[in-house]
Amino acid sequence: MGLEEVQMRNLEHRTNRTGWLRAAVLGSNDGLVSTASLMIGVAAASKSELLITAGLAGIAAGAMSMAVGEYVSVKSQTDIEKTDREIEVRQLKEDPDGELLELTHIYIDRGLSKELATEVATALHKHGALEAHLRDELGHFDHTRARPIQAGVASAIAFTAGGVVPLIGALLAGDNKVPFILIITALGLVAAGVISAKIASSPIPKTVMRIFAGGALGVAITAGIGWLVGLTGI
Repeated sequence: MGLEEVQMRNLEHRTNRTGWLRAAVLGSNDGLVSTASLMIGVAAASKSELLITAGLAGIAAGAMSMAVGEYVSVKSQTDIEKTDREIEVRQLKEDPDGELLELTHIYIDRGLSKELATEVATALHKHGALEAHLRDELGHFDHTRARPIQAGVASAIAFTAGGVVPLIGALLAGDNKVPFILIITALGLVAAGVISAKIASSPIPKTVMRIFAGGALGVAITAGIGWLVGLTGI
């Protein structure tokens, strides 16, 4: 097998998408559920004149919240990775022999013989000790490293795209907006599940069911709260 074939086989993996896929799936699902829930809750509370305003406000606030929250959380992960890197640099400088022994034992624990593990660890120490320790000791890989800006942008865009779906349903519906919002939100959840499954190459029915069930539960709870608020006249 040649180098090009190996590279092509590596492209089949989906691990390199984890830096933004999680944020995008979370954002689109949250945008659909929170916006639809907010609008249905308002409608259930007999405040239909505020429906569109509530939807727009929910999309704007939610997108910014998702972007900032995702950036801050992922940035914390990059800070930890940076600190671990600095610690490893210091340890390699202060005790290279101890670090070589540590790497050797890692390979022994993974099934290599002591002689082969020593040979591999020694070779890697000569041609990139830091990268070897970051990869094999700490599990840091470039294709799976945290990307805060990418995650924040993906989350905000996905939330907005998801939030627009129930808003369009409200704009296109007549006086009885709730059923139309529910229908178009359900279709949006199904679409989000299919897209997510396609990107991750996961089973479509299972992914769609998981996203649809979670979204439907969130909408139902919020609609129930709005109905109770409408009954109490708050």
